[in-house]
Amino acid sequence: MAKQFPSIDSRLSDFISRQHIFFTGSAAPAGRVNVSPKPATALRILGPNQVVYLDQTGSSNETAAHLGQLNRLTIMFCAVEGPPQILRLYGSGRVIRRESAEYAELLAGPFEGNEPPGARQMILIDIDLVQTSCGFGVPLFDYRGERGSLDRWADNKSPEELEAYQREKNQVSLDGYPTGLFAAE
Repeated sequence: MAKQFPSIDSRLSDFISRQHIFFTGSAAPAGRVNVSPKPATALRILGPNQVVYLDQTGSSNETAAHLGQLNRLTIMFCAVEGPPQILRLYGSGRVIRRESAEYAELLAGPFEGNEPPGARQMILIDIDLVQTSCGFGVPLFDYRGERGSLDRWADNKSPEELEAYQREKNQVSLDGYPTGLFAAE
């Protein structure tokens, strides 16, 4: 049932473009494994073996902390409407800091200058394996729309309040690993 591919082809790219959510999976050498849901609108395919997503401020910053310890990252899509399928992108991830030239380039290019409220960083994954599986166990859901809660939350904060929140909640993982969010200081 599972099939492996060396890269994202046009059929898999089309599948990704129809999804509404993806999940990231990361872990440091020790401690908790983290799985986080992300809106598919945050992801861009840069090439057959590279994707990036724009990461917004959240209640923690586990993926960045884990990538600072061990750079492995998995992204998973699962069809909740239409034909069943699961798609996993395995590879090496890295954080692209918001103040960097690379962030500005990606924001201007693939993201067409659209930076969501509370944008924190980008996460890039260099893919070394693509795998599909049946998805027969994934239930069907009807997509009703994106939640505006995170954007509203960030919009209601001043830049100073957002930074204070990030300093309090996003600098260290649950297991005490640094996220590097303010490493440039």
